[in-house]
Amino acid sequence: MVTKSRVCKGEYRDSIFLMRISQQLGSLDGVQQTSVIMATDANKELLRDAGTFTDEVARAGPNDLAIVVDAVSPERAEEAISKAMEMMAEAVKERAEEAEAVYKTLDSAAGASPDSNLVLISVPGAFAAREAERALELGKHVMIFSDGVSVEDEIRLKRLGKEKGMLVMGPDCGTAIINGIGLGFANVVKRGPVGVVAASGTGAQEVASLISAGPGISHVIGTGGRDLSDEVGGITMLMGLRALAADPETETIVLISKPPSPEVAKRVLKAASEVGKPTVVNFLGGDPKIIEEAGLTPAITLEDAAAKVIALQRGGKPRSVTFSADSDEIKKTAEREYGKIQPHQRYIRGIYSGGTFCSEAMLIARDLVGDVYSNVPLKPELKLEDSNTSKEHTFVDMGEDEFTVEIGKPHPMIYHELRQKRILQEASDPETAVLLLDAVLGYGAHEDPAGALAPTLREAKKIAGKEERYLPVIASVCGTLQDPQNLTAQEKKLKDAGVVLMPSNAQAARMAALIVTRGGAWNKIVRR
Repeated sequence: MVTKSRVCKGEYRDSIFLMRISQQLGSLDGVQQTSVIMATDANKELLRDAGTFTDEVARAGPNDLAIVVDAVSPERAEEAISKAMEMMAEAVKERAEEAEAVYKTLDSAAGASPDSNLVLISVPGAFAAREAERALELGKHVMIFSDGVSVEDEIRLKRLGKEKGMLVMGPDCGTAIINGIGLGFANVVKRGPVGVVAASGTGAQEVASLISAGPGISHVIGTGGRDLSDEVGGITMLMGLRALAADPETETIVLISKPPSPEVAKRVLKAASEVGKPTVVNFLGGDPKIIEEAGLTPAITLEDAAAKVIALQRGGKPRSVTFSADSDEIKKTAEREYGKIQPHQRYIRGIYSGGTFCSEAMLIARDLVGDVYSNVPLKPELKLEDSNTSKEHTFVDMGEDEFTVEIGKPHPMIYHELRQKRILQEASDPETAVLLLDAVLGYGAHEDPAGALAPTLREAKKIAGKEERYLPVIASVCGTLQDPQNLTAQEKKLKDAGVVLMPSNAQAARMAALIVTRGGAWNKIVRR
């Protein structure tokens, strides 16, 4: 293999765009590995670890874009680099044609659009804090899509935003919907009276998509994953809560997060109890009693949160859901699937693109089938020694840095190659009883995730069949009918590949547990 590189001086591109370029180059014949990245110190180190670091990249600065290709020949590598340059040039042309205006600096954009009130920042983490501070000084709300921002900078920016009455969503805020406009990874949802504040991107997407089929969404305010830590103190969630409380179009509020620190939880719940609007709280894996004690409505799962919001909006009594279909239908589906598997097929293998989906599924499975190993475990002792090798029940979040940043691959919501390889790997394991998957639609996501996964799932079933095993595949699709990929079309492609489709991530996890326990988990599910 031959490694070639090219550096484009002062040429910045956001991470999603670079991920897509890398994905398309990686599919070219004769190309082993590609990295289209900003030449930050961290990214240079990744190239060193991958053995594809070049002298040209070594001389590049953090504002320079680097294209690195490992291919079968120098000619093939150069062809791939030229292809990347063509794709970037075409993107610039399309952007110029589609955009109302293009500005080179934040000041020039703000000067030309003085009435604008929100700045979306997607620059290298080392520069994101500086741009965010400048936006706040200009009196603009901020969404920081960038990661790599220190917690110290996050605290400073959020305190500054609080002083000025400006929201700071992020850093590493992947999803927001403001006044019906999706930012980052976002679904096309119906406008309505429900507002969401979320410290989870895919969690916000799931809840918003489910509610979109009912009353609809006013706003989704993302906070970034660290907002509810002791250090940050829930500044954005508290400000988002107050913003929705003051919004006349928002009638009901949903708060979503993994369990916050106890002190932050107290502050958030106290503030929510004083809002005067019905509020549903999903602190995933947290204690619902503290939510009830605050006079709020607790939700165990993301779907549960959506269902309770819909009930409140309709004037009904909120109640938990397990399966939306008739119990006899669910039992028949499970019996059909587990009736075909062999006695030695004992374990669920979850292969996730959404980190919150992975965590939620593990919480459900833990109560139904026992301990679950993971690269993002619920307990330290359940951490996989090697994230590439499953052990008993294993759920893997393939969006973690070890699968993306550390090996220079795009996020699995965009790029499916690593998931496809893992699916086939699990299909080859004779102890695999169920494959459990998610698929995420919307802006920013893969243009056809089901189309990418379906051939691999058919191949996985064939691998099992050659060894006289049957392989159940359970999945859920997060999205709406209005998304560019279209929910119905995506679900059909997966069903045609033999996948059992469930209407939510939680229901998919329960179905997987029913199959692997040969129906034994039913009583536990009913009791919950």
